Amino acid sequence: MSIEYRINHPISAQQFIELLRHSTLAERRPVDDLDCMQGMVDHGNLSVTAWSGEQLVGIARSVTDFHYCCYLSDLAVHRDFQRLGIGRRLQALTQRQLGSRCKLILLAAPAANDYYPRLGYSSNPRCWILEPDQPLE
Repeated sequence: MSIEYRINHPISAQQFIELLRHSTLAERRPVDDLDCMQGMVDHGNLSVTAWSGEQLVGIARSVTDFHYCCYLSDLAVHRDFQRLGIGRRLQALTQRQLGSRCKLILLAAPAANDYYPRLGYSSNPRCWILEPDQPLE
């Protein structure tokens, strides 16, 4: 099986949604809100994708300054293509786009919590989340 990797190759919101639905991420992403999903595709500033022919089978979608930090907001691999090293390769290619001091930061999906330490990630308990319906006063 031949997988092609592309940096910042345009994808549609529909392609993104379809991939998420065939991975474990759809349950934690607003896949029924096309406007939100389109904004996610349009405004991430680093995307590494994996393709089997014309089929999108993996994505590492990030927001980064390229120098200090890179938030890897979505890492998804189609369930039929998992356990082939695609996720690891997507992360490695993402890392190669970054400056030498830039660290990858992510929030692990519950099912993937044991995956990241095996790759060398360290856990950080100091993540805080402010939900959109919680105003700052």
